[in-house]
Amino acid sequence: MSIAGHALKRVLVFLALVSSAALAQQTVEVTIQDYKFLPAEVRIKVGDTVKWINREKRTSHSVLFPAENGLESERLFPDESWQRTFAQPGTYSYRCGPHEEMKGRILVE
Repeated sequence: MSIAGHALKRVLVFLALVSSAALAQQTVEVTIQDYKFLPAEVRIKVGDTVKWINREKRTSHSVLFPAENGLESERLFPDESWQRTFAQPGTYSYRCGPHEEMKGRILVE
């Protein structure tokens, strides 16, 4: 096989690996209902996304990460959602901005 043929083969293998990794990523949903995050704890892999959906009837909520300089979603009104992709492993504790008693945690492996 020529040098160009070997290079092409390497590029194709690389693209296949990247495509497989992209397909393996998933989105996990967290429901906001009855002033709770359900489930309260989620375990995901690096590159996965968490999507929070407000299923309350009248109340707005947010998703606030105090340890990350107060990173906070916009207010989520009923049936609205917000999502975040986690690129680094670690434990990400969060709470609702207006309702401090609502707490959750994302474990990224």
